[in-house]
Amino acid sequence: MGVLEKIKEIEDEMSRTQKNKATNYHLGTLKAKLAKLKSELLIGPGGGSGSAKEDGFDVQRAGDARVALIGFPSVGKSTLLSSLTETKSEAAGYEFTTLTCIPGNLIYKGTRIQVLDLPGIIEGAARGKGRGKEVIAVARSADLVLMVLDAQKEGLQRHRDILEAELESVGMRLNKNPPDVTIVKKTAGGVKFNSTCKLTKLGDEPQKVVMNILKVHKINNAEVLVREDVDVDQIIDVVVGNRKYVKCLYAYNKIDTITIEEVDELARKPYSMVMSVNENLNMDFLKEKIWEFLGLTRIYTKRKGAPPDLEEPVVLSTIRKGTSVESLCNNVSSHMRRDFNFAMVWGKSAKHAPQRCGLSHVLSDQDVVQVVTKTVKQARNDKNYQKLVEGFEQKYKDKKKKAAALKKKKVGKLQR
Repeated sequence: MGVLEKIKEIEDEMSRTQKNKATNYHLGTLKAKLAKLKSELLIGPGGGSGSAKEDGFDVQRAGDARVALIGFPSVGKSTLLSSLTETKSEAAGYEFTTLTCIPGNLIYKGTRIQVLDLPGIIEGAARGKGRGKEVIAVARSADLVLMVLDAQKEGLQRHRDILEAELESVGMRLNKNPPDVTIVKKTAGGVKFNSTCKLTKLGDEPQKVVMNILKVHKINNAEVLVREDVDVDQIIDVVVGNRKYVKCLYAYNKIDTITIEEVDELARKPYSMVMSVNENLNMDFLKEKIWEFLGLTRIYTKRKGAPPDLEEPVVLSTIRKGTSVESLCNNVSSHMRRDFNFAMVWGKSAKHAPQRCGLSHVLSDQDVVQVVTKTVKQARNDKNYQKLVEGFEQKYKDKKKKAAALKKKKVGKLQR
């Protein structure tokens, strides 16, 4: 029996099984087996890459954030890219006009956001239909998924539910946070289970359910600590470990073709907004929502005794590396993080102006930061100072040795 047949058999058994406390253990086992089979189907039993990238899909990451346009064919993704950026993507009245990944840059509030126009995907894309694996592979690398939907077709064809199911099946979790569960694998000692809260979604015997899920994935020795009320699917996500948690904004296009009552219904859905690219309706609000979902923060730096540089801000993101002072130092230079003493902060995040802060201080948009490095005396008193000096000395010796070898090589060539 092949993998597809096994998946179909488990799905049929799950559909026949009633959901209650008595069957919770059995359903958990079936879900764990199903997740393992789907992982084998997509990645392969050997753990190799399951989706080979073709030309045009391997797009270099650029800008302060990346947004991927996902949707069915002919919903207006190419027209939207042309409207948001200076890139002109071909748009036509037939399906699958875009056959490769087309990047563009959205300049907004002094930041550069990379927008990717991906080919339209269809039902079954997770299993390779319509180059779906390549499209989803690029979407997994994005900081935000902008799901473009046709407002006129959504009521009948339920494109949103279909696309959500396709992305969920390849390990993408839209608008969700990683569950607060820690699983540490051990070499011996069996499974030790602990929880800091009451678990209501795992049945009467949550420990037994978790141990069975671990057994299906061949984990016989581990320490499990659960800090929130999670369900079976969340436990499986932690065990599998290759899940991608990403923000998703649902943009309903072509609202000029439906009634105002339908527009109001769509706009009230969670994580959703309505627009019309052709009529230029709500485009400014779309840019604002993209900015909000990405969590971008502009930080202006200044030197001691000099005005702040308001022309080129350092852009931080809550999605990528965070918006703390430590993230700012790492973004500017690794040496700044190494030599950091304290920071002076002006802006919304400061209780008073200026406020002396440490590395853990979280910055707000348009804050002004002055980083003060250690003095020579402070650096010498640092516990890592000796290792740092030895490292610099070794680099100097290697550089000198390399220069001598190069000189010897040139002299040898001249003697010939």
